[in-house]
Amino acid sequence: MHFLGHVVRFIVSALVLMFVGFLVPGFSVGGFWSALFLALVIALLGWIIEGVFGRRVTPFGRGIVGFLVSALVIWLAQFIVGDVEVSIIGAILAALVIGIIDLFIPVGSMSRQRSR
Repeated sequence: MHFLGHVVRFIVSALVLMFVGFLVPGFSVGGFWSALFLALVIALLGWIIEGVFGRRVTPFGRGIVGFLVSALVIWLAQFIVGDVEVSIIGAILAALVIGIIDLFIPVGSMSRQRSR
């Protein structure tokens, strides 16, 4: 994927995070720049987790483990990104909503797209 593809992917991810922040109680994102930085941090944390634990235990993985890791990554990202507040329940609900949105608008990682 070239540079413009990455930029578009992160912009779409930021818009999805803003929508989720509007929809999910316990999950709030201050604005577009916070959402864009949050998308970058989530991708970076997912990349680190994939490097340490392997592809099966990533936020982009399928199943309950991938879902729980996704919720954990969303919850941890609030401590790195300013103007983001996430409760534990908010992280779980956000992971669920993001997973559902990803079924219709796939903005996942390159490694996930290669494995399909």
